[in-house]
Amino acid sequence: MQRIGIIINPTSGKGNGKVHGEVAKQTFIDAGVEVIDLSADDFETARKNGQQAIAQKKLDGLVVAGGDGMAHLGANLCAGTDVPMGLIACGTGNDAARTLGLPVVDGAAGAKVILDNITRSVDLGHGKNEDREFYFFGSISAGFDAVVNARANTWSWPKGPSRYILAMLRELAVFKPLKYTATVDGKERKVEAMLCAVANARSFGGGMLIAPEASIEDGELDLFIVHPLSRPAFLKMFPKVYTGGHVTHPAVEIVRAKNVSLNAGNVPTFADGEYVGNKPMQIKVAPRTLNVFVGQP
Repeated sequence: MQRIGIIINPTSGKGNGKVHGEVAKQTFIDAGVEVIDLSADDFETARKNGQQAIAQKKLDGLVVAGGDGMAHLGANLCAGTDVPMGLIACGTGNDAARTLGLPVVDGAAGAKVILDNITRSVDLGHGKNEDREFYFFGSISAGFDAVVNARANTWSWPKGPSRYILAMLRELAVFKPLKYTATVDGKERKVEAMLCAVANARSFGGGMLIAPEASIEDGELDLFIVHPLSRPAFLKMFPKVYTGGHVTHPAVEIVRAKNVSLNAGNVPTFADGEYVGNKPMQIKVAPRTLNVFVGQP
């Protein structure tokens, strides 16, 4: 490996992005690798920097330092190219890193994984609506969790996963089940549910195992549905999502699929925690679309 690009989000993980991103960058330099810093003051400029560097075939790898939002950025930049993505996981949730078995909040260890120069080809999900087209690594969701995500994103306090929990409690007091039209591998369904999520990986939200049997190498997606629940029943079931124990609850349904369309009306949709619109979404699996640095087994 001779040259890598790096994009650092300095605000990830309450400042961990800056600290561990710079540690990783110095680790690469100390190993004799040329590093091109593609970071910018805003997300869109950083994206364009990465896109240009890949198009000019300047890179042997693209490294992103931050949380799952940065993994989303890296996956979209590297998908379908011969440039592998490296992840220095130093955000709040770090679900992508856990899925890949990568070090978390350890810039030096994360850089050493990349320096091993061992890659793995994995699936991505692909989403499309009237406004945009994109890949996602972990999951895409519309419903209660998306409304909670939108609420949590408006708060600067508290930091970390507790902000999501408090936002959940706030929304649960007023939330009503949604009516979805879903087409799953060509078969249309009308569904009333608390939420629908399409998962490529097992977890989201900092370790919530929404689809414990999901795999980033099986060529399929997992449609996760939570049918209507009373507030007490939801609060009783919710802690089990961290262990995968929720899947036995009668209100929970998981369906394997390759293609899913979701129409939830004017409900915000999030992919890997990033807002992707309020319009009906076409979702499909994109097998073996991304090469990622994974280090020694």
